[in-house]
Amino acid sequence: MKTKMKTALLAIAVLAGSASVQAADGTVTFTGSVHSGACSIKPESVDQTVPLGAIAKHQLQSGGQSNPRPVLIKLEGCDLSGLTDNTVTTTFTAAPSTVVPGAIGTVGSAGGVGIMMSHGGSLVELGKPTAPQIISTGDNTLEFGAYVKGAATDPIIPGDFSAVTNFTLAYQ
Repeated sequence: MKTKMKTALLAIAVLAGSASVQAADGTVTFTGSVHSGACSIKPESVDQTVPLGAIAKHQLQSGGQSNPRPVLIKLEGCDLSGLTDNTVTTTFTAAPSTVVPGAIGTVGSAGGVGIMMSHGGSLVELGKPTAPQIISTGDNTLEFGAYVKGAATDPIIPGDFSAVTNFTLAYQ
Protein backbone atom coordinates (compact mmCIF):
# COMPACT_ATOMS: atom_id res chain seq x y z
CA MET A 1 0.00 0.00 0.00
CA LYS A 2 2.86 2.34 0.88
CA THR A 3 4.43 1.64 -2.53
CA LYS A 4 1.20 2.58 -4.34
CA MET A 5 0.94 5.76 -2.27
CA LYS A 6 4.56 6.70 -3.00
CA THR A 7 4.04 6.01 -6.72
CA ALA A 8 0.91 8.17 -6.76
CA LEU A 9 2.67 11.02 -4.95
CA LEU A 10 5.65 10.75 -7.30
CA ALA A 11 3.33 10.88 -10.34
CA ILE A 12 1.60 13.98 -8.97
CA ALA A 13 4.95 15.64 -8.29
CA VAL A 14 6.18 14.89 -11.83
CA LEU A 15 3.00 16.26 -13.39
CA ALA A 16 3.11 19.39 -11.25
CA GLY A 17 6.77 19.93 -12.08
CA SER A 18 6.27 19.52 -15.80
CA ALA A 19 3.44 22.04 -15.81
CA SER A 20 5.69 24.71 -14.36
CA VAL A 21 8.33 24.15 -17.08
CA GLN A 22 6.00 25.19 -19.90
CA ALA A 23 6.02 28.88 -20.74
CA ALA A 24 4.56 30.96 -23.57
CA ASP A 25 7.32 32.38 -25.78
CA GLY A 26 5.11 33.66 -28.59
CA THR A 27 1.85 33.23 -30.40
CA VAL A 28 0.65 31.78 -33.68
CA THR A 29 -2.35 33.38 -35.32
CA PHE A 30 -4.26 31.49 -37.99
CA THR A 31 -6.34 33.41 -40.52
CA GLY A 32 -8.26 32.52 -43.64
CA SER A 33 -11.67 32.47 -45.18
CA VAL A 34 -14.03 30.04 -46.87
CA HIS A 35 -15.62 30.94 -50.20
CA SER A 36 -17.69 29.23 -52.87
CA GLY A 37 -15.21 29.62 -55.77
CA ALA A 38 -13.95 26.77 -57.92
CA CYS A 39 -10.36 27.11 -56.63
CA SER A 40 -8.54 27.86 -53.42
CA ILE A 41 -6.06 30.75 -53.47
CA LYS A 42 -2.63 29.83 -52.13
CA PRO A 43 -1.79 31.80 -48.96
CA GLU A 44 1.20 33.57 -50.54
CA SER A 45 -1.11 34.97 -53.23
CA VAL A 46 -3.86 36.31 -50.97
CA ASP A 47 -1.80 39.15 -49.49
CA GLN A 48 1.40 39.73 -51.44
CA THR A 49 4.03 42.39 -51.93
CA VAL A 50 5.52 42.99 -55.37
CA PRO A 51 8.82 44.91 -55.30
CA LEU A 52 8.96 47.28 -58.26
CA GLY A 53 12.54 48.39 -57.57
CA ALA A 54 14.41 51.66 -57.25
CA ILE A 55 13.66 53.39 -60.54
CA ALA A 56 15.71 56.21 -62.03
CA LYS A 57 13.72 59.44 -62.34
CA HIS A 58 14.77 59.96 -65.99
CA GLN A 59 13.21 56.61 -66.93
CA LEU A 60 9.75 57.88 -65.88
CA GLN A 61 9.85 61.42 -67.30
CA SER A 62 7.39 62.36 -70.04
CA GLY A 63 5.23 59.25 -69.48
CA GLY A 64 8.12 56.78 -69.38
CA GLN A 65 7.86 53.51 -67.52
CA SER A 66 9.86 50.99 -65.53
CA ASN A 67 10.39 47.38 -66.49
CA PRO A 68 7.37 45.19 -65.72
CA ARG A 69 7.45 42.80 -62.77
CA PRO A 70 5.35 39.64 -62.47
CA VAL A 71 2.24 39.55 -60.33
CA LEU A 72 1.16 35.95 -59.83
CA ILE A 73 -2.06 34.67 -58.31
CA LYS A 74 -1.58 30.99 -57.53
CA LEU A 75 -4.65 28.78 -57.34
CA GLU A 76 -4.82 25.26 -55.98
CA GLY A 77 -7.31 22.43 -55.75
CA CYS A 78 -9.42 23.70 -58.64
CA ASP A 79 -12.60 21.70 -59.25
CA LEU A 80 -14.20 22.57 -62.58
CA SER A 81 -17.30 20.42 -62.19
CA GLY A 82 -19.61 23.41 -61.67
CA LEU A 83 -18.15 25.59 -64.44
CA THR A 84 -19.36 25.96 -68.02
CA ASP A 85 -16.32 27.57 -69.69
CA ASN A 86 -13.48 26.50 -67.34
CA THR A 87 -12.27 30.10 -67.16
CA VAL A 88 -11.70 32.79 -64.57
CA THR A 89 -11.62 36.56 -64.83
CA THR A 90 -9.86 38.87 -62.40
CA THR A 91 -11.07 42.32 -61.41
CA PHE A 92 -8.59 44.69 -59.76
CA THR A 93 -9.88 47.64 -57.74
CA ALA A 94 -7.86 50.49 -56.25
CA ALA A 95 -7.82 54.22 -55.75
CA PRO A 96 -6.97 55.61 -59.19
CA SER A 97 -4.00 57.86 -59.84
CA THR A 98 -4.75 61.56 -60.20
CA VAL A 99 -1.72 62.14 -62.47
CA VAL A 100 -1.43 58.96 -64.61
CA PRO A 101 -4.70 58.01 -66.35
CA GLY A 102 -5.70 54.37 -65.83
CA ALA A 103 -3.06 53.80 -63.16
CA ILE A 104 -3.32 52.78 -59.54
CA GLY A 105 -2.68 55.78 -57.30
CA THR A 106 0.35 55.83 -55.06
CA VAL A 107 1.01 57.23 -51.60
CA GLY A 108 4.33 58.38 -50.20
CA SER A 109 6.88 61.05 -50.93
CA ALA A 110 7.36 60.15 -54.63
CA GLY A 111 5.21 62.14 -57.03
CA GLY A 112 4.11 62.12 -60.64
CA VAL A 113 3.85 58.31 -60.82
CA GLY A 114 1.23 55.57 -60.91
CA ILE A 115 1.20 51.78 -61.10
CA MET A 116 -0.02 50.17 -64.32
CA MET A 117 -1.02 46.51 -64.60
CA SER A 118 -1.13 44.34 -67.69
CA HIS A 119 -2.51 40.96 -68.66
CA GLY A 120 -1.62 39.15 -71.85
CA GLY A 121 -0.19 42.29 -73.44
CA SER A 122 -3.26 44.42 -72.64
CA LEU A 123 -3.66 47.01 -69.92
CA VAL A 124 -5.81 46.05 -66.96
CA GLU A 125 -8.67 48.49 -66.45
CA LEU A 126 -9.44 49.11 -62.79
CA GLY A 127 -12.89 47.86 -61.82
CA LYS A 128 -13.37 45.81 -65.01
CA PRO A 129 -12.85 42.05 -65.43
CA THR A 130 -9.79 40.94 -67.38
CA ALA A 131 -10.06 38.68 -70.40
CA PRO A 132 -10.97 35.15 -69.29
CA GLN A 133 -8.08 32.82 -68.52
CA ILE A 134 -8.51 29.10 -69.03
CA ILE A 135 -7.99 27.02 -65.90
CA SER A 136 -7.66 23.28 -65.43
CA THR A 137 -8.33 20.86 -62.61
CA GLY A 138 -5.70 21.11 -59.87
CA ASP A 139 -3.23 23.99 -59.59
CA ASN A 140 -3.14 27.08 -61.83
CA THR A 141 -1.26 30.38 -61.92
CA LEU A 142 -2.83 33.61 -63.15
CA GLU A 143 -0.12 35.86 -64.57
CA PHE A 144 -0.13 39.65 -64.66
CA GLY A 145 2.48 42.37 -64.91
CA ALA A 146 2.96 45.62 -63.00
CA TYR A 147 5.17 48.62 -63.72
CA VAL A 148 5.60 52.23 -62.66
CA LYS A 149 4.53 54.85 -65.20
CA GLY A 150 5.44 58.52 -65.02
CA ALA A 151 3.02 61.34 -65.64
CA ALA A 152 3.06 62.75 -69.16
CA THR A 153 3.42 66.38 -68.09
CA ASP A 154 3.75 66.55 -64.27
CA PRO A 155 7.24 66.53 -62.77
CA ILE A 156 8.59 63.26 -61.38
CA ILE A 157 9.44 63.74 -57.71
CA PRO A 158 11.94 61.28 -56.21
CA GLY A 159 10.91 59.45 -53.04
CA ASP A 160 9.29 56.30 -51.75
CA PHE A 161 5.86 55.12 -52.82
CA SER A 162 3.41 52.32 -52.21
CA ALA A 163 0.06 51.33 -53.64
CA VAL A 164 -2.60 48.73 -52.90
CA THR A 165 -5.01 46.96 -55.20
CA ASN A 166 -7.59 44.32 -54.35
CA PHE A 167 -8.54 41.51 -56.67
CA THR A 168 -11.70 39.48 -57.12
CA LEU A 169 -11.95 36.26 -59.12
CA ALA A 170 -15.06 35.26 -61.07
CA TYR A 171 -15.29 31.70 -62.36
CA GLN A 172 -17.26 30.76 -65.46
